[in-house]
Amino acid sequence: MRVLITGGAGFIGSHLSEALLAANHQVHVLDNLSTGSIDNIAHLKTRPGFTYDIDAVENESLLAELIDRADVVFHFAAAVGVKLIVEQPVHTIETNVHGTEVVLKHANKKKKLVVVASTSEVYGKSTDVPFREDADLVMGPTPKHRWAYACSKAIDEFLALAYWKERKLPVIIVRFFNTVGPRQTGQYGMVIPNFVRQALAGEPITVFGDGTQCRSFTHVYDVVRALTALMAEPKAIGEVINVGNVEEVSILGLAERVKALTGSNSPIRLIPYDQAYESGFEDMPRRLPDLTKIRRMIGYEPTHALDSILADVVEFIRNQ
Repeated sequence: MRVLITGGAGFIGSHLSEALLAANHQVHVLDNLSTGSIDNIAHLKTRPGFTYDIDAVENESLLAELIDRADVVFHFAAAVGVKLIVEQPVHTIETNVHGTEVVLKHANKKKKLVVVASTSEVYGKSTDVPFREDADLVMGPTPKHRWAYACSKAIDEFLALAYWKERKLPVIIVRFFNTVGPRQTGQYGMVIPNFVRQALAGEPITVFGDGTQCRSFTHVYDVVRALTALMAEPKAIGEVINVGNVEEVSILGLAERVKALTGSNSPIRLIPYDQAYESGFEDMPRRLPDLTKIRRMIGYEPTHALDSILADVVEFIRNQ
């Protein structure tokens, strides 16, 4: 099968590329390297069946040609990370909404399957945990730029599902819950690589807020396994599907586990949100997926517990 991955030089996209090549698929990556890195795919350049372009999805003539050659499109190109979203809200909205718009438009011409990457952020301020795919989304107010990302990804979902309903374009929407693993950068606010780098450097481990907010983290290997299975599952078409893990940890507890695992003497320092991001910043108290749907659909179960995830990230960063 011929697979196009937009944003394929990113963290998840590069791991997906590896898995698809190992399964004898052909992979073409399109990435403008705004948040991805050529280092993530450098080891793939000599692999049979792998090709790439350094360009943006907004280059519609190139995008149309690449989609025309593909059987499946994984659309991962997006603005990511809380830090980037807060600092560059215009870039976030334009990249996420317009990028998805042009991918769907060109895929629709020959009805190519599109797997759209979404996020648990779309659940917003909801307290109806664990989050089900058919649950209400509770967004924060528009003056809070933190919610621009969630709203832009919700628009992506609405648009993709509209193409499926009105024009019968096959789409699958996957909502990721804090995917973590080797190659993930902390540059844009990803918490685990930041904690690990701080701990290994002996720097203060900086916890934003009071640390009571809880998250569940998913190994990128489990995410990739889910993606490759969903790609081949007809029942997934036209559906929104959570992909995550159900092991919860507070962010303060996470910092303590990273400190212990690395043997670090780093102090743990609480940083108020208005110092870390912006005045009035709002966060989600819990982010936990309901996995009933994906379990029923493809028999998915996460295989990596949090300690395993942390160990892999620590090993990767130590070896850099």
